[in-house]
Amino acid sequence: MNRTQAETPAPPAHPAGVLDRALALVEFLRARCRWDAEQTPSSLTRHLLEEAHEVVDAVAAGDEDELRGELGDLLLNLAFQVVLAEERAAFGREEVVAGLEQKMRRRHPHLYGLGPARPWAELKARERAERPAGGLLDGLASGLDPLLRAFRIQQRVAQVGFDWDDARGALDKVREEVEEVGAELGAAHRDRLEDELGDLLFAVVNLIRLAGADPTAALARANAKFSRRFGALERLAPGRGVVLGEAGLPELDALWDEVKRRERAQDGPSPEDAP
Repeated sequence: MNRTQAETPAPPAHPAGVLDRALALVEFLRARCRWDAEQTPSSLTRHLLEEAHEVVDAVAAGDEDELRGELGDLLLNLAFQVVLAEERAAFGREEVVAGLEQKMRRRHPHLYGLGPARPWAELKARERAERPAGGLLDGLASGLDPLLRAFRIQQRVAQVGFDWDDARGALDKVREEVEEVGAELGAAHRDRLEDELGDLLFAVVNLIRLAGADPTAALARANAKFSRRFGALERLAPGRGVVLGEAGLPELDALWDEVKRRERAQDGPSPEDAP
């Protein structure tokens, strides 16, 4: 053993069997509950995705109690998939954990005395190169949210130089796609319009990536901001004699602008308020 290996600390130890209790819980439910016994990997996919999103929501809200509960729900779904795999003799819990350990050793060689630190993208690219021959985009999960999938596609092709030099190029592409959407709005070709709208969304994701932001996080912030402002509009409307569902857009726009002004007054001046 060389000096580097001797000085490399082992991962922290945790009491054995704690997470196994989740697997034992699933086995118990499968043996005694008809609904649990009828589940398959495919039937549980929807629940797995929902629970993952609820974990993300709890993290974004900073609600530790909610996060604890949602992590438990997500763990249950993960445990279900492992137990189902064991039942069909596809693989077992030991193989899942061993595969994870091996992957982390490959991706953190400097922590295990296996070599110098390497860029994450380089390590991922090397792993893909060791797999059976395929295209650069092979291996991307088809079940990814389309917004995230667009982001991952763009990350991959950027690795071989198929990318804008900077965000300005991506911004010009967004403007081009907006014009093409505008050209199709008055036409009767629904499929062509949807194609152009998809191109516009893809271009916007690319702009966000090159600007150094995450599209999912950016959209989540926009959703939260809109929801907050619309809630304020709803509370403001009765005092202004405005009835939602009966008022026209000009009246609602006036309330919307008032809500934005109130926010700016509370937050202090922003760059957009500068003369």
